[in-house]
This record gives sequence, structure tokens and C-alpha cells, in this order.
Amino acid sequence: MEEQVVRPVPRAGVLAIDPYVPGKAKANGGHKLHKLSSNESPLGASPKALEAYRTVSELQFYPDGSAGELRTAIGEVYGLNPDHVICGCGSDEVLSLLAYAYLGEGDEAIYTTHGFLVYKIAIHAAGATPVVAPEKDLKTDVDAILERVTEKTKMVFVANPNNPTGTYIPFDEVKRLHAGLPKSCILVLDAAYAEYVRRNDYQSGIELVANSENVVMTRTFSKAYGLPALRVGWAYGPEHIIDALNRIRGPFNMNAAAIAAGAAAVRDQAFIEQAVSHNNEWLPWVVNELTKLGLDVTPSVGNFILIHFPEEQGKRAVDADAFLLERGCVLRQVKAYGFDNALRMSIGSEEANRDVVAALTEFLK
Repeated sequence: MEEQVVRPVPRAGVLAIDPYVPGKAKANGGHKLHKLSSNESPLGASPKALEAYRTVSELQFYPDGSAGELRTAIGEVYGLNPDHVICGCGSDEVLSLLAYAYLGEGDEAIYTTHGFLVYKIAIHAAGATPVVAPEKDLKTDVDAILERVTEKTKMVFVANPNNPTGTYIPFDEVKRLHAGLPKSCILVLDAAYAEYVRRNDYQSGIELVANSENVVMTRTFSKAYGLPALRVGWAYGPEHIIDALNRIRGPFNMNAAAIAAGAAAVRDQAFIEQAVSHNNEWLPWVVNELTKLGLDVTPSVGNFILIHFPEEQGKRAVDADAFLLERGCVLRQVKAYGFDNALRMSIGSEEANRDVVAALTEFLK
């Protein structure tokens, strides 16, 4: 008789999580690599951030567990009380902390159809049930979210702008969503790409957080600030929520180099303006060139675009991806987000942008 193997079993919901798969970082040999799969800044990091990073030499000491230098710098630049700011290992950690602190078995949390994959992971990991609200024209649909709110709803995640679509909703719609939620439900505004948005009807959420008890805004240094290798993220929220998150985060969840570089980076707003200006120049150029090729591109306010390919054998996204990889151009397949026939392209350097357009011109012929 075969002996039954007894072993530990993960809590319910853990095995329902699809592991997060990052964008590819390598192409095939023979061509210069253009990595446009992870929405990284083509300008890299601020020279001041790099200098601060290099000054961290006393590796025998633990870092400041409160990330005080970084929180102070964020407070200075954004006009916030540092006591209402928490920093983490990327905004991913902060999003997960929110789920762990406020979600549990029997609770529900809402996100939209094409929302950031980490939301679903964090909800499942906390033992709660994810609820998906459909989008309208690839945008967050406030009414669809509110229709799915029940007494079990404890959290709503909204990426604004959204990744991978690049779409956003005006601040009036964000306020309408907040007004329709129970006061016991936390509205999480993920503003990872806020630095790039230059629209009069957009706000990242700082004002709403300041005047509410159930709104949290998360941000990252991995995009416009060019520090993804150091994993720096933060959140601004009511003092009682930040207090709860500080009680469950790791005591030294940020390393000293990340704290120093992040503080220098956020204070160098002139560098951020350069990054935004580069994006403002090349985003419309790439969209225009790809549109002339007959490709459908979702309008984006971020530093990336979603490119839709023809439903034609040999011309689909998977074919384009293989073709681009042969020419050193690495874009992102987005099947995990529900787009079987699209690729996401980060706006890169002038050379990278031109090379992708040239490659796709050849591909579509």
C-alpha cells in the first residue's frame, strides 16, 4: 500500500495566485538591446541620486528603520506631513501592507479588469476575495465599481493612470467614486505614473487624502525617478492608516542606499522635468508613427503605450514580439492583463523609439 505523503498546505487562496512575471530583459544577439518592457526611464536616475547612493559606505550599520531622511524629503517636495508618509520596497510592498492590514477571510476588494497584477496577488495573499469591475473604453468605470460594492467590500484599488492601458480618469470621477464608498472602505489611489500626466483635470490624490479618513495614495521611484533597481516606493495616508502599516512592515524594510538616493532624487525636480519633457516629445511621435502604419494605439498619459495588432496570421502581437526580439527590441506581452493581441512599449531613447518604428514598419510589410 502506497504511503500517503503529509506536508504543509498553503492557506486557501495562495495557490490561486498566478506568479508575477516581469517584462523580458534580454533579446536575441547581434543587435543593440533596447529594453522597453518595464516602463523604465530612458534618462536613468538623477546624477544627484547616483552621488548620494555612492556615499553609502558604512554597510556594517542597520539603516534608519523609519526612512526619516526620505520621508522628510518627500514631505518638503510635496508639502506633506512626513508622519503621514510610509516608505517601502517599491510601491508593491506598500500595496501589500495595505491588504495585509485591512483584508482577511470573508472580505472583498475591488479592482478593474486591466488593473495592476499586484492587486489580485495582494488580495489573495491576505485571504480575501478579489472582485473585478469591468472597464469602459479601457478606462476605470466608477459606476461599475460602485455597483459591486457590498458590506464585504473593504478596499478598492484604482490605478490612475492605469498600467498597461495608459488611460486615466479625471479627478472629479475619483471624488465621485470616493463619495459613493462606505466610510469603512479604503480607496487606494495608485499614482505610479502621476509625474508624467499633464492634464488639467487630473490630480494624483493628495488633496483627497488630506481631507479624508479612508483614502491612501501610493507612489513609486521606479518610473520617472529612474530608481527601479533600488526599489523605492511610498504612500501618503491618514495618520491612523499609516500607523497600522508601520506596525506590520519589516523593521528595516528599506536599505540605506535606497533611502539616500531616494531623498536626493525627489529633491532634484529639475531632473524630473527633463524626464517628463522627453516623454512629452517622444510619446506623441511614436503614437503618430505607429498609427500611420495602421496600428491601433490606446491613448496614454503615461510613459508607455499599448499597441494592438491585426487579427491576421503572421501579423499578431506574438509574431511582432518575436520579430522585434530578433532586432534587439524588447517590448512587453500583456496576455496576463487580458490583452492577447497587444504589446506594451515603454517610451525609450530617441534611438530606441526610432528602431522600434523601423522594425515594425518592416514587420508589417
